[in-house]
Parts: sequence; structure tokens; C-alpha cells
Amino acid sequence: MIYNRNYNWPKEFLFLYAFLLALTYSPVVSAHVGSSGVIVQKQAGKYQLLISIKPPDVVPGTASVTVFVENGRVSSIGARPIYFRSGDKGAPTHDILTPTGQNRYEGDLWLMDSGSSSIELSIDGPDGKQQVVVPVMAVATALREMPEGTGFGLAAMGLLLVVMLITIIGASNADGIVAPGQAPPAKIGRRRLAGMSVGLVVIVLILAGWRSWWNSTAEDYRNVQLYRPTPIRSSIQVADAQRQLTIQFDTTGFGKDRQKRRPLSYLLPDHGKLMHAFLVRMPGPSSAGLDAFAHLHPNRRDTLTYEATLPALPGGRYLLYADVVYRSGFAETLTDTVDVPALKTAGSLPGAKVASAAKPSDIDDSWLVAEPMGVKAGAENVPHLDNDMVVCGKPGASVKLADGSTMLWMDKQSQVLEVGKLYTLKFAVADAQGKAAPLEPYLGMGGHAVILRSDGTVYIHLHPVGTYSMAAEGSLVGRIADTARTFHYPNAVQFRDSIDTYIAKLKTMPEVEKNKLLAAAIPGMSHQMKTNNMVEFPYAFPRAGHYRIWVQVKRNGQVLTGVFDTQVNEPLL
Repeated sequence: MIYNRNYNWPKEFLFLYAFLLALTYSPVVSAHVGSSGVIVQKQAGKYQLLISIKPPDVVPGTASVTVFVENGRVSSIGARPIYFRSGDKGAPTHDILTPTGQNRYEGDLWLMDSGSSSIELSIDGPDGKQQVVVPVMAVATALREMPEGTGFGLAAMGLLLVVMLITIIGASNADGIVAPGQAPPAKIGRRRLAGMSVGLVVIVLILAGWRSWWNSTAEDYRNVQLYRPTPIRSSIQVADAQRQLTIQFDTTGFGKDRQKRRPLSYLLPDHGKLMHAFLVRMPGPSSAGLDAFAHLHPNRRDTLTYEATLPALPGGRYLLYADVVYRSGFAETLTDTVDVPALKTAGSLPGAKVASAAKPSDIDDSWLVAEPMGVKAGAENVPHLDNDMVVCGKPGASVKLADGSTMLWMDKQSQVLEVGKLYTLKFAVADAQGKAAPLEPYLGMGGHAVILRSDGTVYIHLHPVGTYSMAAEGSLVGRIADTARTFHYPNAVQFRDSIDTYIAKLKTMPEVEKNKLLAAAIPGMSHQMKTNNMVEFPYAFPRAGHYRIWVQVKRNGQVLTGVFDTQVNEPLL
């Protein structure tokens, strides 16, 4: 086990504190909208690694680290947590992971404080030494209540200890006046009773003080340490046949509650965009739901306000997920629901608003209206956009794209997937003649994917390298290289203006040059496929249920979106 050497507490105390804290609360929230684990698949030198990190939901707590060496000869793998705030100088030494199988290494690391952090892996072997930094958000996301049986057991043991301690104090006060071989005096009983009474008072005062400290600590945990996403207010305004989406950070309580504060002037662009907003239509009276989808990139109007022109989406109530990254490397998904008004088609009424007139505010915005999510009668475990073909002897799925090409879901291990199992979701694109269709970079990478559980409780924005933010990794890698013990933020206005200038420059650049610049800004993110018509994403589904997957690639300058459904069940025992 590792603990941060900034703390001088013994490990036994840390374990007891974390144990009691974990028993005292009940789950109420989940990080990254139901997908708290971090999965990374990347090349480091000659090593191809698949990394899974499960952060604790109570801090202090231990993060579970698993590394699969898919390629390369490894002798040992070390791991250590590094916080953005303290950097490399304030981090502990590496802990050696334990080999648990062929090319598999595991270990647990203590995360002692909340905040933006990372796990640094040090790989050593005949193929050289490499380091990999994986962003991990060390935040408390759960409240737990002590089980009733455990509470009764601890209360009984505590009462026994109190009685024994009072008895010992009384005996010490009385028996100490009796010399060896002498008969006890008549007043020994009174002395014993007086000693026990004083001991009882002292113990009661100690327990009262401890209870006050514990209640204060629990209240601080509940109100300060427990993570709560930054609230946002989203709305739609209609003007000149355009529907404008406005997303505004709600800063209510920022001045009084430090838990709510966010450095909103210090947002970082993630593969060229300050915000990635996803809209998905919810089920309603006229819609089966999850049929309309949009991937938008709102422009920053001011520090608190972001705006985007809506594409030709049908009206209805939509789920909104907005991804942002702060200068510390802390990545956050903001959620809301928004009512999108329907726009009438041309010619229906004089002066009618025309949906087709909508022009995207960002050239990289994309959207799709597909078949609603649902299950055919008699095929409850076989979603209708899934398992319609067999690819190389394995279940597969296919869907037609907007340009006439076909996207195929390759290498599915089974028709129904399992919770918690690491999958590499592979997708290929073939043209109308069935030949491999070369893909172009989309925002500097091979593709994007969004996975959403049917009830909206699980959401993830995936990249070919995994479930984490590229900007977060870059920020944390830069902080580790910084030799300063503490980090000092630059001037807020200058920082914000420099980011806005950078993004404005990206918008004017030709596509090829823009992708080169984005790729240069995220070294180590290259995830080249053996064939250039394929893209893959590592992921483990966190809960059983019915999921929809949107896969986005780019071809001939056009963003293409394929949509697939799948069923995920609990693993069979």
C-alpha cells in the first residue's frame, strides 16, 4: 500500500480511518455519470498496454490498478499517485505491482486527498524503460451507512472496553494502597468506587469530544469533500429560423461554499474545443427516445456562458451532457435537460421558421436522427440494431451511414455483453462496393464514441486511447515535469484570452494543418490501426442494461455517425 508522505499518520490509523469512513455512509452519486473507472489503451515505446484503474468512491481510499501487457517484454511495473497540487516533489515513491497472471499486474494505491490527480506507471524490462501517466479524479462520490449488524457489534465491543477500562481505573486507585501481605483497609471499597467514578467522567468527556470531532469530520465530508457536479442552466432561444442553445454555469454559492467553486477562467481545450456538448432526445409521447443525437462544440461568449446553434434536430426534451477540462487536469461532465422547440417546415405557414435553414456554429458539429431505441417483440435480449450479421464467425452488427457506406461492429465476443468485462469495441467502414473505406482524423484522432444507458444514468465520451481526457493528461504530464512544489495560476484574463485566440486560430486553419497541430499538442495519443478503415475503443460496461452506442468517424470531409444498440447483463456465476 502507498500513502502520501505529506501525511505523518501511521498506516494503521489511515486504514482504520478509511474503514470507518467507508462504513458510515451510503452511495448517493457516481462520477462521470456512472462510469467512474479509467480505461487506457496506448503504446509506450515497445509496450502496448491496456490499463484499468478503479478510483475509490470514498477518500481517503485505495485505487485498484490493473495493467495488461498486450505487447512487449516487461520485468516490473511500479505505480504511484501524483496530485496536480503537490506535483512530483510531493508524491510518494513507486509501489511495485504484483504479477497475477500471464502479462497481468495488479496493485492498490492510497489516495489520501481530494483533487485532480494521476497514477504514474513506470514500466521496466528488456524492451526499455517507459512511463505512462493516467489522469484519475480523486473525489469522494459516495455516502455509506454502517450496516446494522456491524454497528451493534462495534457498540458491544466499545461498551465492553469502557467497562473494562473503568474497572481497571477503580482497581488501580484502590489496590495501590494495599501493601503485599496486608489486609485491605475498610475504605478500599470507597476508593475503588471513587476511582471508577472519576474514570467514568473522564471517559465520557473523551467520548463526547471524539463524537464531536467525528460529527464535524462527517459534516465536512458531506458538505465539502463529497463531489457535486457544477450546476448549469441550459435554454433554447429561437430567432431568424435559428435555435440557439445557451449553456450557463450556475455560480450560486461560489462565494460561500468552496466545494462548489470552479476555476471557470482556466478551462482547457480538449482536442481543440473548450466544451463538447452531447444532446440525446428522451422518450416522450411522440418519440421512443434516444433517436436524435448531436455532438456540438459551443462557443464561449464570456466566462460563464457558452452558445451553439442547433442543427435540424426534431423537437422534444433532450438530455444534455457537457464535457469540460480545467487547468489542473480535472475533467467534469455537466448535465441538464433542455426542451428543444420543434420548427415547422417551409411553406406550412406564412413566415414559418424553417428547420433546414439552421447553420452549425462550429464546422465540426455533427448530428443524426436514427431509428428509436427499442426491443423487438420476442427478442428482449437482442436489440434491433445489433447482431444482424456474423463477422469472421463472431456476432456483429452493421448500419448504413449518410454517405452510403456501411459501418460494421467487428469482433463481438458474444451477442449479450457482460458487466465489468474489458472489451475492445472495434468498428470498420466499408464503401458501397464493400471495400475498405479510408478514414480521416476527426478532431485530431481516429474517431469518437458516446455510450449511453437507456435511462441516461451511464454516459461516457470515448476516444481510441480510452475513457479519459487528452487535455487532462497533457496538463498532468506538464505538472509532473514542473520542479515546483506548488503551482501558481497565471493571470485569469490573460489565460482565458490566450485560449480564445488559440481556438479562433484553429477555426481558420485548413483541416490537414489543424489535425497536425492537434496531434502535436497531444503526443503519445497516436493510436494507429493496422488498416485505416477501422477505429476501436476500450471500455467496460459498469451496469447491466440496454445501451446505445454512437460511433463517429470522418470520411471525405464529412463526419459520419453510426448507431448501435446492445444488451449488457450481469456475468453468469
